[in-house]
Amino acid sequence: MTTSSMRGTRTRKFKSEINVVPYIDVMLVLLIIFMVVAPLTTPSTIDLPKAGRSTQPPTDYIEIELKADGSASIGIHSQSGSQPYEGARQRDDLVKRLAAIHNKHPDLPLMISADKNIKYDDVVQTIAQANKTGIARVGLSAR
Repeated sequence: MTTSSMRGTRTRKFKSEINVVPYIDVMLVLLIIFMVVAPLTTPSTIDLPKAGRSTQPPTDYIEIELKADGSASIGIHSQSGSQPYEGARQRDDLVKRLAAIHNKHPDLPLMISADKNIKYDDVVQTIAQANKTGIARVGLSAR
């Protein structure tokens, strides 16, 4: 006789469920550890660049006007008189005109005038394109 016949016809069924209670206990312990340790760590110091406000703005500069509808215009603003502004609908056209003006007048800084309702990304992209063309001094003007 075998041992299974002594027990009768009853067979054991395996339990196929995962017991999550130990995992919950471990997570609660880790949560408590992080809650205790987090206030003890001091954040590292971040050195932000200093952008000073100029006391005397430049008299001659390249000006780009960015409008909320996506259009832009570019021109040279000078004390003796402004050159007429040229409208540009696409960013590639604006970059080409900016590069052409910068090649004629490499010492002029750039002033970006943007509407208050414009997307921040448009201003940042314009600054990045200006840096790619070689313009080092960029000023911002809000309207």
